[in-house]
Amino acid sequence: MDTLKVDVKINSGDLYDFLLRHAYHGTQGLVGSCVGALAILIFLANHQWIYLIAGVIMLGYLPWSLFLKSRQQALNTPAFKEVLHYEFNEDGILVSQGETTESMEWKDMYRAVSTSRSIIVYTTRVNACIFPRRELKEQEMDVIQFICTHMEPQKVRIRN
Repeated sequence: MDTLKVDVKINSGDLYDFLLRHAYHGTQGLVGSCVGALAILIFLANHQWIYLIAGVIMLGYLPWSLFLKSRQQALNTPAFKEVLHYEFNEDGILVSQGETTESMEWKDMYRAVSTSRSIIVYTTRVNACIFPRRELKEQEMDVIQFICTHMEPQKVRIRN
C-alpha cells in the first residue's frame, strides 16, 4: 500500500475523548485522582463531610473542565468545523484543509495510542492527530497497519 487517504470530521466528543486520555495519562490527572480517592477514603474512616466534599470536587473537576474545554474548542476552532483530509504515505502524514497543507514525517511522530473511540497520533507531547473510529469505518485497520508499519514499535500503543 503506497498511500491511504482518510477524511475525518472532529466533534466535541472526539476532543473530549482525547483530552481525557491525555489528562489521565499525565501527572495532573493521576495525582488529582489519587488525592480525591484518598479524601473519600478518609471520609469513610472518619465521617467528616469536608473530606467527602473535597474528594468529589477533586474527582469531578478535571472531567467537567475538560468537557467544557472540548465544547469550547469544537465551537471556536475553525479547523474542527470542516473536514480534515489526511494522506498516509511512506514519508509520513499529510494533512490538508482548504488551502492549508502540513506534512509530518514518521520519524518525528512522538507516539501513537488508541482509546475506545479514536486512534491518536501524537506529533508532539501535547499535539496530536485524532482519527475517530466512527469516521474511519472500514479504513480503521488500514490506518492502524500504516501506523504500525511506519512508526518505531516502542512508540505504538494501539489496541482494538
